Amino acid sequence: MGKGFFISKTVGILGIIAGVGALATIIALSVVYSQEKGKNNNQNEEQTTSKPPTTTPIPSNKPWDKYRLPKNLVPETYNVTLWPRLTPDPTTGLYTFLGSSVVDFECVEDTDLILIHSNKLNYTEFENQLARLMSVSSVEAPAIKSSWLQGVTQYLVLELDGTLKKGHKYRLYTEFIGELADDLGGFYRSEYMEDGEKRVMATTQMQPTDARKSFPCFDEPAMKAYFFITLIHDRGTTALSNGKDIVFERTEKMSTYLLAFIVSDYDSIGNSIDGVEIRIFARRSAIAAGQGQYALNKTGPILKFFEQYYNATYPLPKSDQIAIPDFNAGAMENWGLITYRETALLYDEAFSSNSNKEKIATIIAHELAHMWFGNLVTLRWWNDLWLNEGFASYVEYLGANNAEPEWNVTDLIVLGDIHRVFAIDALASSHPLSSKEEDIQTPAQISELFDAISYSKGASVLRMLSDFLTEDVFQLGLRSYLSAFSFGNAVYTDLWYHLQKAADSSKLELPDTLDNIMNTWVLQMGFPVVTINTGTGSVSQQHFLLDPEAVVTTPSPFNYQWIIPIKWMMTGNMQNPLWLTSKSAMKATQDQWVLANVNMVGYYRVNYDDDNWAKLLDVLQSNHQVRQRMIVNVAQILDDAFNLARAKIISTVQALNTTKYLSNERDYIPWKAALNNLDFFYLMFDRSEVYGPMQDYLVKKVSPLFEYYKQMTDNSSKVPDGHMDQIHPNLRSTVYCNAIAAGGKKEWDFAWSQFIKNDSTAIESDKLRYALSCTKQPWLLNRYLEYTLDPDMIRKQDATATIVDIASNVVGQSLAWDFVRARWSYIFSQYGGGSFSFSNLVNGVTKRFSTEFELQQLKQFKADNSDVGFGSGTLALDQSIERTIANIKWVEENKENVLDWFTTEANAQ
Repeated sequence: MGKGFFISKTVGILGIIAGVGALATIIALSVVYSQEKGKNNNQNEEQTTSKPPTTTPIPSNKPWDKYRLPKNLVPETYNVTLWPRLTPDPTTGLYTFLGSSVVDFECVEDTDLILIHSNKLNYTEFENQLARLMSVSSVEAPAIKSSWLQGVTQYLVLELDGTLKKGHKYRLYTEFIGELADDLGGFYRSEYMEDGEKRVMATTQMQPTDARKSFPCFDEPAMKAYFFITLIHDRGTTALSNGKDIVFERTEKMSTYLLAFIVSDYDSIGNSIDGVEIRIFARRSAIAAGQGQYALNKTGPILKFFEQYYNATYPLPKSDQIAIPDFNAGAMENWGLITYRETALLYDEAFSSNSNKEKIATIIAHELAHMWFGNLVTLRWWNDLWLNEGFASYVEYLGANNAEPEWNVTDLIVLGDIHRVFAIDALASSHPLSSKEEDIQTPAQISELFDAISYSKGASVLRMLSDFLTEDVFQLGLRSYLSAFSFGNAVYTDLWYHLQKAADSSKLELPDTLDNIMNTWVLQMGFPVVTINTGTGSVSQQHFLLDPEAVVTTPSPFNYQWIIPIKWMMTGNMQNPLWLTSKSAMKATQDQWVLANVNMVGYYRVNYDDDNWAKLLDVLQSNHQVRQRMIVNVAQILDDAFNLARAKIISTVQALNTTKYLSNERDYIPWKAALNNLDFFYLMFDRSEVYGPMQDYLVKKVSPLFEYYKQMTDNSSKVPDGHMDQIHPNLRSTVYCNAIAAGGKKEWDFAWSQFIKNDSTAIESDKLRYALSCTKQPWLLNRYLEYTLDPDMIRKQDATATIVDIASNVVGQSLAWDFVRARWSYIFSQYGGGSFSFSNLVNGVTKRFSTEFELQQLKQFKADNSDVGFGSGTLALDQSIERTIANIKWVEENKENVLDWFTTEANAQ
């Protein structure tokens, strides 16, 4: 079929861009864009060859030098037309998109200046200005006196020869061109192979501050507006946006970061539930292979669950979900058009493991939860990001549990979020959940907030809140909050207000106002360890720090004291919940034992007197029935003990003693908690003489578990042998990794060939990509590191994860660290600007550090690259330095005892 283009909605006031005029405009703007890009590239090259002297910029009070928009203009409606070119321009070789935008806004305070966000866009000039201004009310619009692009703060600046009048409405028109780059931000391109041919699609990722790369806009969450989106696209391709297509309806009132528009040749499957259209889009081969069916089957039920949970109808007529080959985040909750990594949406029974399926269900639930909490009601500013992401990270387990009730997914929050974030929040370099609004200004500062504190601590604290309020009261307040702020913006204290109302109406007794209780968890960093002496009954708290000698420089308005809810049991019997006060008492007789923080609903650790610890270990070892009733708390006992030991509150030997019972354990959650903590011992000692006895001990403990599952699987006869495509999906990662580790170049090259030719199953590619990092050959790992910076070899979305995988290999750790140090400037410029994965990269390549030499290297790395920057990894770098200092002390103090313990226990009968 011959090529042409479609217009995805009636263009209306913008007219139709067509024919020779359109082509001429594109070519002309492309040339200009190419020239400007060339200048920028030349400037970058000059900077790399000769570093300019460091200068301190002179502070400016000019509005365009401030990162926050003034509040004098409020957008109402955008009408945006975009034409992505999915083939490179023959003149410049660039992939580009052409656009035009009309934004209607109201002036709420007289001003002679318009600031609107714009980044990496080149504009058509009208009478020597970069925009046209018109009035849509009774007053005449002033002329534009001067206009320019302010690069650092990312504004299109328009100075006016007159004043915009309060209460009147105006219209701003622009035409522009941008590069459809492969940088995973804003309006960008993704490439993939299908049927042996390269395909190109145009897609978006706006959050947090990249809508401005797609069109000029008031790019702050509180600047909600209605959007009419028009996409011009080639015949044979499909256009998608937030509204229903082919004629894109006006969106609901929404924030710019939730916009999405995509042009591809994808296929889809779909159904509907109660009038809501549900569609799954993916590469044609993936749809043909049935990889979208699981997501389609679960989306409707999860949507209905959240409708009931929120007591609010899904606010849109459709729910599209699309798998993108190149996507930096796991998924993005664009309203009505959710984007995913392929591995987060597509499921193939032949290749996907149970854990892949569980991940897909929880990620879908996370994104659908945002349709109300985050999209319908949106944070006012990014300092409260934790409430948005923390809430979705909590209720994703509820949504997934509803979709897959046999999995018991809700308990996995303990491993996936609480234990995970404890490791970070126990550092003196942690940060509170909520920051002051004035402290979060720049795009880099905003990106830093997308960390484990916002997601996992947010989820953990909200789960605790839901528990002590009761789920019924929590839902009552939540529903009131959503109703009050629908299609608007809120701050976290607005939720507290509505939850307090619900608690009051339910006659729920609390020790203080909800605001005062929760502020101790939201406005100060860290968490407490609750210490219980069952002999005297005394209960106390203190700020838990992984390194007790670390200096806490961040002041706390509450002196690092928390208002703590405690659920507890005595000798297996639940007691009345209590709040930690000076009068709290948990006294036990000689025959009784105490267990606090039942089901680990509280965000704190627990320590006991030695007698109670001994009684708990006896329960683990000898009382199977009680242990079975408290699986989550078994994991808690293990995790608390190991971390209390690292903090020098109990001995390391006492912590190791908690693992003796593992010979009798068959459940996943306790084993996973134990292995997570023993992994720290591997990181510290897998380059030392401790490694051998440690391995012997673990083999001894895991052998009964192996025999148990050997019988369950009929001596593994239910798992067929043979070629690669016959390995059971649950075993693929382990089999691939061990095969490559045991092999050499031949095995590695074979796996690489399978990886590069696998263009049909993303999950299989992901398993192979990880397995390639398992080789023990340093030269192969070095070659693999070089591949990570070639997007034709390793997708940009996977580059940092692959480097971390290599660093996780004991052979590859120093290679990865040397590679990152040598290439940091390039890595940061190509992958780091808006990447949320840089904190994972910094933590991943330094997690083994435990020597003074490595500490000095880390500090030198920070000093050498201070002018380059670290983006979202800035805080992670400080945390890595603090963690390394703690590791050095721990190894010095514990190595001999640990070696003796493992040697003795490995040989014990």
